[in-house]
Amino acid sequence: MDYVFSNRFAALQPSIIREILKASSGQNVIPFSAGNPAVETFPAQAIRSFTQTILEENPVAALQYGITEGYEPLRQVLKKQLQESHNAGRESDELIIVSGAQQGIELACKVLCNEGDAIICESPSFIGSLNSFRSAGARLVGVPMEPDGLNIEQLEHALKTEKNVKLLYLIPSFQNPTGITTSLEKRKAIYELARKYGVLILEDNPYGELRFKGEDIPTIKSLDDEGLVIYVGSFSKILSPGLRLGFVLAPSEVVQKMVVAKQGEDVHTAMLPQLLAYKFMTEYDYEGHIKLIREVYRRKSELMINSLEQYMDSSITFTHPDGGLFLWCDLPADRPMLEYCKQAAAKGVAVVPGTAFLIDTQEPCNSFRLNYSTPSDEQIVEGIKILGTV
Repeated sequence: MDYVFSNRFAALQPSIIREILKASSGQNVIPFSAGNPAVETFPAQAIRSFTQTILEENPVAALQYGITEGYEPLRQVLKKQLQESHNAGRESDELIIVSGAQQGIELACKVLCNEGDAIICESPSFIGSLNSFRSAGARLVGVPMEPDGLNIEQLEHALKTEKNVKLLYLIPSFQNPTGITTSLEKRKAIYELARKYGVLILEDNPYGELRFKGEDIPTIKSLDDEGLVIYVGSFSKILSPGLRLGFVLAPSEVVQKMVVAKQGEDVHTAMLPQLLAYKFMTEYDYEGHIKLIREVYRRKSELMINSLEQYMDSSITFTHPDGGLFLWCDLPADRPMLEYCKQAAAKGVAVVPGTAFLIDTQEPCNSFRLNYSTPSDEQIVEGIKILGTV
């Protein structure tokens, strides 16, 4: 049987990160290629206790269908938390609970973009979002990253010259894959350009709670008085990625269309994870838990950076993130990146080639991504030693 796939999916390939994760799942592989939260940050005992309580006291709510918008008490708690901690959300905004932030990003693209419309993205950017956009038939336009966020001049040039730009996709805080945080000055400039050219901003903020250095920077959503920002958040990095729980705060008209689109995908987000998240936010030491996570990642990132400084050649440069899970390494021009990654893998260290995150994967790239949340402390030191010898 010859299978003929749809035009939108025929050319799409599996996520290189997912494939590397499968290949690096052996016990002897050091997983710098992963992006999983550190297992010691999972509140497993609280989840176990809350699950038992829910199933004893309110089993119907956990096991029955729910409304597409999400569990109402959780939505209200999230709205309050976003307003109090981020000044995010206006009267014209609404919130929907989604099956992971990835679904929120996919739904935003689905309801706003026609095939051939343009989405402007940071380059490099998160491959999961890029593939969602590609699967919708969107045309991706990359704007290069600088140490404090994307290049504003090139962003405006793209907004001026590209046709049918529907979205500007950004990860402003501790960006995946670079670890870069967009400065407040650039966040304001980005918002003003979006207003000037009438383009919506899709602000992806899965790592926003994971700052372990420096001062918090206001979200772009906090600047939004004109209904231009679709804000996507996640419980994956603070509760558990396996629960597949995220949320979208956006103008009500956009959320209403996302509700319709979600009804055609999965009807509603699973109820038990929503009830767990509600208890986590209202009955657990939420702030104390966030503080614990930040300390874990502060220590692990410092260990990786210190090891890089000790064992890597000085010609290899890397970012110094203030939060999140990743940093970005640049090799000198005379050392081919793909060959470097292959040799590292042969020695038992898995890293992600930088080309995986590019808008145009054929574009020259001599960078690779490292993750410090997944490997143990011992693996971090040993893995960087090995990378230093490659």
